Amino acid sequence: MEVRWFRSEFSAVVHLYRDGQDQYGEQMPEYRRRTELLKDDITNGRVSLRVHNIQLSDEGQYKCFFKSSVSYEEALLELQVAGLGSDPAISVEGHHDRGIRVVCRSSGWYPQPKAQWRDLQGQLLPSYSENISPEANGLFQAEIDIVITEESNQKVSCCVRNPRLNQERESAISIAELFFPRVNPWIVALGVILAVLLPLASYCFWRQHRAKEILRSDMERQKEALRSEMNRQKEILQSEMERQKKALRSEMERQKEILRSEMERQKGQCLERLHEL
Repeated sequence: MEVRWFRSEFSAVVHLYRDGQDQYGEQMPEYRRRTELLKDDITNGRVSLRVHNIQLSDEGQYKCFFKSSVSYEEALLELQVAGLGSDPAISVEGHHDRGIRVVCRSSGWYPQPKAQWRDLQGQLLPSYSENISPEANGLFQAEIDIVITEESNQKVSCCVRNPRLNQERESAISIAELFFPRVNPWIVALGVILAVLLPLASYCFWRQHRAKEILRSDMERQKEALRSEMNRQKEILQSEMERQKKALRSEMERQKEILRSEMERQKGQCLERLHEL
């Protein structure tokens, strides 16, 4: 008779029982000294395999092959690994949003757990944040926090549940009223005054800035107009100077011609007198 437990392949032996003895020679190394065949009901055709020191890698399908001198059978089963983590550790992290921020941490869960806050009546409370992340060993750790205010529940519990086992671990915390931040009425009044004055001051600043922009724009416009007028007057003056310069040159040429004619006339008269003498 042979009873063979194996994984995906027939040769991937988890545990082998043959000829009335456990055979460990063909067993996979990762299952060495971790398996035990329960043979109490073997005469009735029933055997069980016990695996010690369960690891995450043990999860998955297993096949059981039974063979005797007259028949053989094969069965398939699914092994699901689950682990309960540590008791939730609750810590107070300080004041936040007019309340107290409380953090709950727990590790060593498999598969991924569900974490939540509850009040005294067992009603769910919204978490401020939640982080379920894998650890280096493949297990999961949970971290959730909540902000407790003086007006809300001052006693809460953190519950982390394994959905596969339907089991959970829970821790509770109660915070006295004196630890909650108090709001001074004068601070409230100051806040109201600031809420009114800040928009008004912003509006006044905007108006002043707008007026400066308008004044600067008007000054730039006037400056540009003055520059254009000065350029126009400069061009007129240059044109007038050119005109007068040409008129003066023409007058000088005319006087020069008159002087030349007069000199020629006087020269002719002198020559006539010399001839007469």
